[in-house]
Amino acid sequence: MSFNKQTVKDFPIRAKRVLLRADYNVPLTDKGAIASDFRIKQSLETIEYLLSQSCKIVIISHLGRPEGSDSKYSLEPIAKRLSELLGQQVQFSQNCVGDDVQKLKNELKSKDILILENLRYHAEEESNNTEFAKQLADGMDVFVQDGFGVVHRAHASTEGVTHFLPSVSGLLLAKEVDTITNVMTNPKKPLMAVIGGAKISDKIELLNRFIEVADFVAVGGAMANTFLKAQGVKIGKSLVEKDRVDDARGIIEKARAKEKTQNFTFYIPQDGVVTKKIDSNTQTRVVDWGSHTYADIASYPKTPPQFAHTVAADELIVDIGPASSHYIAGAIQTAHTVIWNGTMGIAEIPGLAGAEPPFGHGTRVVYETLTSSTGSKPFSVVGGGETVAYVMDEPVFKSAHLIDHISTGGGASLELMAGKKLPGVEALKDKK
Repeated sequence: MSFNKQTVKDFPIRAKRVLLRADYNVPLTDKGAIASDFRIKQSLETIEYLLSQSCKIVIISHLGRPEGSDSKYSLEPIAKRLSELLGQQVQFSQNCVGDDVQKLKNELKSKDILILENLRYHAEEESNNTEFAKQLADGMDVFVQDGFGVVHRAHASTEGVTHFLPSVSGLLLAKEVDTITNVMTNPKKPLMAVIGGAKISDKIELLNRFIEVADFVAVGGAMANTFLKAQGVKIGKSLVEKDRVDDARGIIEKARAKEKTQNFTFYIPQDGVVTKKIDSNTQTRVVDWGSHTYADIASYPKTPPQFAHTVAADELIVDIGPASSHYIAGAIQTAHTVIWNGTMGIAEIPGLAGAEPPFGHGTRVVYETLTSSTGSKPFSVVGGGETVAYVMDEPVFKSAHLIDHISTGGGASLELMAGKKLPGVEALKDKK
């Protein structure tokens, strides 16, 4: 174990009044219903342990980015779903601070559970207001941090409250930090990173870190467009971060230097699926812009490299192409550890009449290869909201249990992998 903070199992927690920070920032449907209860289920291990210790439990969380008390983001449906999963009543408070809340806390009996309303109904949460944090802590004996998805932020419920209560980790948080730290510092080699999603702006530090520690890095999704543009590939009207092209070029140059001296590959898609409009019934085609050497980069932009096939000015790249998909799949099959964060295309657009999503082939190939039971399967870690949603809801294979670790953290997992300190973890009690 590389996790050096006390957990609920290191602290004398029996019969204590526990303030539990969970991450119930779950995806919602257009009608406001819970679209996926994955994060709720992941919190059960810690809650059940606290119940086994006869604790009185008060759970706090946020949901979405409400402007004021927007009922769409109420945690009341979370309380109902948690009641169903635990098989016992979970009480709900329509606020998270105030006299009424304090009364409910005081009335709790052994093994009672109370969920407080959305923390972000109050601006004081994100501003890490001391008085707000103190009110959250009032009447409690110990704070348990189990919301991995929020520990990269110094908010009242992640850092502020630790100044008023002895503070330890929940079991989910410890597992998340330990697993991700180990795959970044002591992985079974070869280590491969498959990084996708929309933007490189929030993954620049992560990509630089992977160039340092991984043996193979593959990029996909819309963020690959910025790398393609840095190489001089025409990308039509595809999503691109024009102000990050120089950053992409710098990352490529760093990768080039490592490739010259070590057994390392930095892979940018060599083909893509393109379309003129994004919907389930659109026409698509595959464009192959060829295999590029890093010599192409050295002279750009003075003499852009020429390619045999190009994306038309009115087309968008919406997925990696079949050649790129199978190249990445082949690399996965040779790896012993794979970290996957970010889909390879717009995988959430559904297909017609049960057909495969029109822009989801690249993501499906990565998923299928990771969960294949044939041959030697790599140790796999999956993170990122869209990627986790795909893995949990994938309609064909239903093999999510074959992923070794599915992270509940988005930004927190990215920052931890990039080597950053997480304020919500640093504030907890150290192991003795």
